[in-house]
Parts: sequence; structure tokens; C-alpha cells
Amino acid sequence: MRVFIENEAGSRRKNIYDERSLTYLRTVEVSRPYPFPYGFVVGTRSEDGGCIDCFVLTSSAILSGSTVECDPIGLLELIDTGETDHKVLAVRQGEPFVLDDTVLTTLKQFISGVFAHVPDKRMQIGRLLSQQEADAYVRGSCQNDATNPPLDR
Repeated sequence: MRVFIENEAGSRRKNIYDERSLTYLRTVEVSRPYPFPYGFVVGTRSEDGGCIDCFVLTSSAILSGSTVECDPIGLLELIDTGETDHKVLAVRQGEPFVLDDTVLTTLKQFISGVFAHVPDKRMQIGRLLSQQEADAYVRGSCQNDATNPPLDR
């Protein structure tokens, strides 16, 4: 699957792009630095109408505005103020990465902490689902049109 990176690991800059044209729109600051590169799976639609959100689990730097080929390795269940907003956890194709409790704790702390100061925002973090469930989630969310091409997988 193709993941467009909006936000670099270690940065508090949340870059916002048009998900169809991949055009940069603006930047806002968030309260915590991203622990891993973060973006969206190109050519998908999630329950909230946007593309599926994705953390790319890597120790390599990936610049904002890059598109990387990835494989899903898990799906983190999230409910954002009553709305489903799951996050795909992925690795770059061919790059080994161990998804362990330390990584999961880091992600959960980031997700809960980055919104802690936002009034009326309730973030519930659920289970970590399997690679197979992540793959099915992505495949079930593919959009097949010329401006938002399907996944390569």
C-alpha cells in the first residue's frame, strides 16, 4: 500500500494536505512530537470520510510530502469523540520492525496526550488488531477512481 507522509517523526508540526491532490495546505502545531512518521493510506476512505490514518513504524527518517510503499502489520482501534478513527500500523516494504509493548505504549501515550488539552475531545484507545485485520480494513476502504488510485497490493 502507498502511504503519504504528512508528519515527520520527532516533529510537533502537523502538516495538512489535500488527500486527493496531495497538495500542501497549511501547518499547525501539536502538543507532542510525533513518535513515528504519520500520514494516510492513499486511495482509501475511512468512516470519517478522510483517508485511513497510518503510522509508519520505522527508525528511518521519512520527510513530509513523501510517499512510501508499506505493508500493514496491525490496526489500532480508536474511538474519537464517538467516531471510529482506527490507525493502521505499517512498516516500509522489506524493512524489519518489531511491534512490541514499548512501541504500543509510545503510540498510546502520544495519541492520548496530544489531545488531552482539547476541550470536549474524548479519545478511547482499544485493542491492537492483527495484520490480517489491518489488511482487510485497508482493502475494504479502497477507492477505485482515476484521481485516487487503488492500492497496489
